[in-house]
Amino acid sequence: QVQVAESGGGLVQPGGSLRLSCAASGIIFRLYDLGWYRQAPGKQREFVARITKDGSTAYADSVKGRFTISRDNVKKMGSLQMNSLKPEDTAVYYCKSEASGLHHTLWGQGTQVTVSS
Repeated sequence: QVQVAESGGGLVQPGGSLRLSCAASGIIFRLYDLGWYRQAPGKQREFVARITKDGSTAYADSVKGRFTISRDNVKKMGSLQMNSLKPEDTAVYYCKSEASGLHHTLWGQGTQVTVSS
């Protein structure tokens, strides 16, 4: 089955950490860029972080220095390590795999992250 699926969300106190995972199946993962996006209630989906198939990374200013994106092409998985979490990080987090040369994009179903005391 061709898909990506997120896991690792949950409830965490401000200042805490969470690690999100994105598992890919049915694709040649090493050919795909991997991105994380989030959508808070009442807001548009926004870019969080990206790692290209070549390993280059980019981050939204709001998470720079707190979040780290990584990938394991052998396991076909991506991860988002989130530290120093803030209430404003509360959102549904989505994984996106995209191979622009293949004109193919996959979105996961999302995983809820809630930062609250």
